[in-house]
Amino acid sequence: MLARMSTRSVFRHRAITVATGLALAAAGLPAVAADGSEPDLSRFYRQKVAWARCAGVEMPEDLQCGKVTVPLDYTEPRAGTLDLALARYRATGTSRGSLLLNFGGPGGAGVAELAAGGDEFMGLTDGYDVVGFDPRGVGRSSPVSCGDASTDLDEDTDLQADPHAVLRQVRRAADICAEHSGPVLPHIGTVNASRDLDVMRQALGDKKLNYLGFSYGTRLGAVYAAQFPERVGRLVLDGVDTLTEPLSEQGVVGAAGQQRALEDFVTWCVKDIACPFGTDARSAREDVARLVESLDSDPVATDFGEDFTGQDLVGAISQALYSRELWPALERALASLVEDGDTRALLGFTGGMSAPGGGVPGLRAAGTGTDGGLVDQDEVPIDNLPAALMAINCADDPDRPGADRIARDLGRLRAAYEEASPVFGRYRLTEYLMCYGRPRGTDFIREKVRDVRTPKMLLVGTRGDPATPYRWTVETAERLGDSAVVLDNRSEGHTGYASSRCVHRKVDAFLLYGSLPPDGSSCGSEEDRD
Repeated sequence: MLARMSTRSVFRHRAITVATGLALAAAGLPAVAADGSEPDLSRFYRQKVAWARCAGVEMPEDLQCGKVTVPLDYTEPRAGTLDLALARYRATGTSRGSLLLNFGGPGGAGVAELAAGGDEFMGLTDGYDVVGFDPRGVGRSSPVSCGDASTDLDEDTDLQADPHAVLRQVRRAADICAEHSGPVLPHIGTVNASRDLDVMRQALGDKKLNYLGFSYGTRLGAVYAAQFPERVGRLVLDGVDTLTEPLSEQGVVGAAGQQRALEDFVTWCVKDIACPFGTDARSAREDVARLVESLDSDPVATDFGEDFTGQDLVGAISQALYSRELWPALERALASLVEDGDTRALLGFTGGMSAPGGGVPGLRAAGTGTDGGLVDQDEVPIDNLPAALMAINCADDPDRPGADRIARDLGRLRAAYEEASPVFGRYRLTEYLMCYGRPRGTDFIREKVRDVRTPKMLLVGTRGDPATPYRWTVETAERLGDSAVVLDNRSEGHTGYASSRCVHRKVDAFLLYGSLPPDGSSCGSEEDRD
């Protein structure tokens, strides 16, 4: 039941949240100047990356950092530039060029991800320089931010009773996001990020793009294949995103996927004596739903002095379900909550997003210069991930229902979301509001990313994926056409490369040696799971 919605709770914990809707221009179409001519981008394609040791005490010694400069606006390349942060591990064997990685999000900072998780990709350095990057608006690359937008919201507003009041708050929050984000905001989105990817490819000295994208990174890879089919090398898309479904439908699908993942976790949990929900899987699922409802009615205090609600619990669980390796930690965290009222371990799954405020006090507006140079790592706004996620998803989605349409649809949608998941349905319903009142995003992805004429690409779909359901892999493969080869990972968790030795081997074999598995072949037996 939707009842009263705590807008503070939505802001604090939802990576995909109503209030970070951003004031976007209609970004996304391939660059054409106002007079219909192709703009001159030659100076961007002539650059080379100057590599140096990465600054920062937590950076690995063998990780090198650099940057690439791209136009702020591809239709007006003289109107300003952005610097995009890159990092690489050098090839240890005979190099066939660079392999670019995108870790997803949208909004994931590739430099920090590669620094923290580079061990997973060391096998690929047998043939490549392995390169991570911060896309425009993300990390050190002119990061967008919403500052403290959440502090202006009335958390007592009832979405179901007065949706127009909530939408007015969302619109006010959007203005704050625009104020904090600077000139990059109207030019954010996957179509422009794809053009940036091609500039990177050339600056790295590669004739073809070799690429491994996870989750949202699969959308970026597919858009690149549609924009630059003749420059596609070896592309792998793991945890395949949808290219067609509106955000409201994505939310229903996501809620159902998370519910299946929760049921898998509960089935595993009740076999352990330490499970806080007993030994019967059915009653344990009901206990989880009751716990969420109880905390929404009577939240518990946190060490930050704020309440921990049922929706906060749902946010923490949703993060923990991304990987089966996190299940033991989730079990212990839930036990701490149920037995002692201790929320600290659960807050760890949210990345500390429950801390008061939505930004760093006194932080300068990121990306406000006409020459958008890299910001220092300690200047990246604390809310950059959710702010960038919102900006990119809205730039990529052309649907803009009005307030009256939203108000009419809420009852029907609430029923559909809660049928998909009694635990995650209410949490995901806010996705329907995320881009309200913003200029429509590009229709390029829905209309043009299809029937690509490229070398074979490998698409990996995981059957128990809580974020990108397996059917999206099948549907995207059908849209892309004969170029797509599907690997069926019959396992749990979000994406397969890090969790399945079988998937890891097959992806590496394709990227390093060009050896593709047969279309429709599978992984997923117990012995293949790490």
